[in-house]
Amino acid sequence: MDKSLSLADRLRESIEEDIATGELPPGAPLDEAELTQRFGVSRTPVREALMQLASAGMVDIRHRRGAAVAQLGPQRLIEMFEVMAELEAMCGRHAARRMPAEALAALEAAHLACEAARNAGDADAYYHLNETFHHQIYAGSHSGFLCEQATTLHRRLRPYRRLQLRVKGRLQASYSEHQAVVDAIQAGDGERAAQALRRHVMVQGERFADLMAALAQLPA
Repeated sequence: MDKSLSLADRLRESIEEDIATGELPPGAPLDEAELTQRFGVSRTPVREALMQLASAGMVDIRHRRGAAVAQLGPQRLIEMFEVMAELEAMCGRHAARRMPAEALAALEAAHLACEAARNAGDADAYYHLNETFHHQIYAGSHSGFLCEQATTLHRRLRPYRRLQLRVKGRLQASYSEHQAVVDAIQAGDGERAAQALRRHVMVQGERFADLMAALAQLPA
């Protein structure tokens, strides 16, 4: 945990990471007493951390029933991925016009790092490197507000984006889609970059069915 943050913020980051990695799957209870014992803290920062996660939509705080990791229904999940796809498309469109040479080099480096993880078949490593890749594009949009919105929704969808990468063949497909994005941005073609990112992020048809199947396999 980053010690420059407040205790509640550090707890939030740890719990959020457990949600993103599937250690705390959708619907998992978040017992305050267990969390205080695990982290060796009082209940106050735990409650603050849970409130922060609730405000981000990652945790549900239920009257008289305590807190639990938020569960998204299929329709809500589709809607959120639709919005994410459009935000990323906008970031890609702007990045293709605005990214300077050094930022393009950083994007290419992130892409090559993803290639190494893909070649190793390491979905977890690819997931973290994939986040770096996408955040390079958000920053490359040179729109602070757009970057904030994309980052916020990306964080909310982290557990589901990670699950997708565990589906057979998804690492190779994701990497190929990244290549199309990099090619478009390097060419300065904003519309092609937007289209490539929209296709990359959207979950429809078989991809959505695969995501639902992966969710069904999570421990209760």
